[in-house]
Amino acid sequence: MGNMLQNLFRRPVLPFRAALIAMALSGAGAFKAAAASSGEDDYRNQIEPMLVEYCFDCHGDGASKGDLSLDEYASLEAHLQDREKWLAVWKNVRAQLMPPAKKPQPDDGKKRILADWIQQKVFEVDPDDPDPGRVTIRRLNRVEYENTVRDLLGVEFDAEEAFPADDTGYGFDNIGDVLSLSPLLMEKYIAAAEEIVSRAIHTEGAHIPTETVWGSRFKSADPDRDIDPRRAPFEGEAKFVRAEEIAHPGEYEVRVEVRVQGSDDATNHSARFTLYNGDERVASRDLGWDFNKTVVINGKTRLATGRNEFAITLQETQPPAENERSLYLYLYKIDLRGPLDGSYKTYPEKYHRVFAEGAPPDDAKGRQEYARKILRRFADRAFRRPIDDASLDRLAAIARATDAQPNRSFEHGIAQAFSAVLASPRFLFRAEVQPQPDNPGRIVPVDEFALASRLSYFLWSSMPDEELLRLAREKKLRANLRAQIDRMLEDPKARSLIDNFVGQWLLTRNVESIDIDPRRLTGERNLSKALRIFSGSLRRAIRRETEMFVAHLFAENRPAHELLQSDYTFLNEKLAKWYRIGGVKGDEMRLVKLSEDSHRGGILTHASLHVVTSNPTRTSPVKRGLFVMDNLLGLPPVPPPGDVPELEEARKKAKGHASKRELMAIHSEKTICASCHSRFDPMGFALENYDAGGRWREKDGGASIDPAGELITGEKFSDVQELSRILATGNRRRDFYRCLTEKLYTYALGRGVEYYDIGVIDKIVAATEKDGGKIRTIIYEIGESPAFQARRGDGDKFAQE
Repeated sequence: MGNMLQNLFRRPVLPFRAALIAMALSGAGAFKAAAASSGEDDYRNQIEPMLVEYCFDCHGDGASKGDLSLDEYASLEAHLQDREKWLAVWKNVRAQLMPPAKKPQPDDGKKRILADWIQQKVFEVDPDDPDPGRVTIRRLNRVEYENTVRDLLGVEFDAEEAFPADDTGYGFDNIGDVLSLSPLLMEKYIAAAEEIVSRAIHTEGAHIPTETVWGSRFKSADPDRDIDPRRAPFEGEAKFVRAEEIAHPGEYEVRVEVRVQGSDDATNHSARFTLYNGDERVASRDLGWDFNKTVVINGKTRLATGRNEFAITLQETQPPAENERSLYLYLYKIDLRGPLDGSYKTYPEKYHRVFAEGAPPDDAKGRQEYARKILRRFADRAFRRPIDDASLDRLAAIARATDAQPNRSFEHGIAQAFSAVLASPRFLFRAEVQPQPDNPGRIVPVDEFALASRLSYFLWSSMPDEELLRLAREKKLRANLRAQIDRMLEDPKARSLIDNFVGQWLLTRNVESIDIDPRRLTGERNLSKALRIFSGSLRRAIRRETEMFVAHLFAENRPAHELLQSDYTFLNEKLAKWYRIGGVKGDEMRLVKLSEDSHRGGILTHASLHVVTSNPTRTSPVKRGLFVMDNLLGLPPVPPPGDVPELEEARKKAKGHASKRELMAIHSEKTICASCHSRFDPMGFALENYDAGGRWREKDGGASIDPAGELITGEKFSDVQELSRILATGNRRRDFYRCLTEKLYTYALGRGVEYYDIGVIDKIVAATEKDGGKIRTIIYEIGESPAFQARRGDGDKFAQE
């Protein structure tokens, strides 16, 4: 395979760079020169007096709280070039964290002067010519690889099993800088390519066909009992019938697939499944709890030409024990393979998916033309852009050489060429053609094929579909961008945005796996019983509540701030009981309106947040406060000192029984600790009414819970409902819009937000506020932003080809 790749691309495979070289921007030279000449004068005349008046108490004249000093520097030039320091100042002033709420405050005009000076003189951001930022060549992560293979070839490939876990950056696993490619991973990609192609391409010619009878085609034999075979209860007896017309008589293999459902927890409930062909018993099996796994039942029978009567019986053999849930049968399908004597053969459906025109011609010229047609269509889709003629020639040569080998066929040749495509850098990496390569002084729009890929991997975590590629070929995608975003968000594949963006932003991916002691949580000493209460199905419902809520916002284009404060949520019966909410029946998650006195409403009340921010045996106000600060408000973090003691040390100092709030006060009694904890502890304590599993409580370990607090920005609240209202209104709502925008921006671009992005972020936030907070506005604006639409003219050879 290595030699094949060398021949295919006719060049050595270069090391894949972690990032493209950051270059100067086009059209910005004059602007930057002007900024440099006036920056120092502006600092002396306008900025320094403001810093002396409002900041030097803590960050000057020998004080350096948070390790930030604004008057200690080797030279003024070096001071003004310290972008990391000024970015921290900009973020804290913008978020109203500095100066602290109890200190004298500059008015809005002075804050604007400071912010504009930092952006224009320090960051040298030209609002009329924004920097789109660097482009790191992004390898497909495991989810993207899996989805792309599915959409390209119809093969369900388990990338999590085949490849090591992807590294993460900025909270996401699609960040270009961390998606490296080691020799070992390349070997796994080559092996995966061969396995996928072997499953996608039928190389053995005509074969004995298989006809599928779907479970939904069977009907109840009892007209008085309209039972669906896809939800047939184990209780009592049931019979289902179906007549099948057979064109080719003979002996057939019968393969039945069923699933046992109804309970995620073990149960004694069981029943006997039997399949008949007329009076002949073809197959039988005892069924019981199997955690929703597919059960396969095999048999053989002789089928005659014409009508053949099939029947299925289901008879209960053992009822469920007390407090156990009843099971039911899901009849998925029955496969009939035959005649087994080979008297009739055909090509499988997957054969025609690749070989759309059927078997290849016999003459060499016809075979070659057919091969090029197949390979062009496949490579265009796999590379997400039209393949060049030279590369197509090399693919065709691989196919032709394989076809000519002994015991090999035309189909084997196509399969070998497909394997080369799936192992090539153009498939594994999202390479982009540069319109003006080797011209770092230019900012150029990406071509429409690159735009199609950026959009599809943003919203679908997969390759562009035929409509996106058609618009790219016609150069009409930019003109129809918002309409395509709407279409894509309404497609079932948009579930990937929820699974992968929301799953990492709000940590819902962790709900089902995070370590929570069920015995401590439920008060049940027996582990088995505790696991039945805090079960896998409950954890799934907890995860789905948050994911379905955000999916609803996108689907209905609701205001984004409804995530913070709402009068509805998504529940099923099990989760509703966990929340002590009545009137919800069944396993299906659905939208539920909440009463005015409900303890639910908004993400701060979702059990998913409470679970992922708890320790195994207790809640953690610190983790919860940090979650809100980082994932909902985007407030700048303060790194903790290196000698932070464990909470147990505070417990030793406490006299008698102390509440968690009292313990945290002891824990953070040092001034350096208190300055940090004052940012997040109040928000964490507001959530203390929810235990580690998200249930409401009034006390913790016998001590009454006091959820009241004050944000570092000065707003006071008495409980979580008031905190939710504060976060969903005014300046804090703007913080949330900016935080959500930055998270989506990072996920969409595969890189972190840099100082030169702040003007674009502000523009997106302003547009969102103007549009009433509608969540799709953020998606539209990101899709139309310079960073998404353009790139620097960096001279990276790989990205050109």
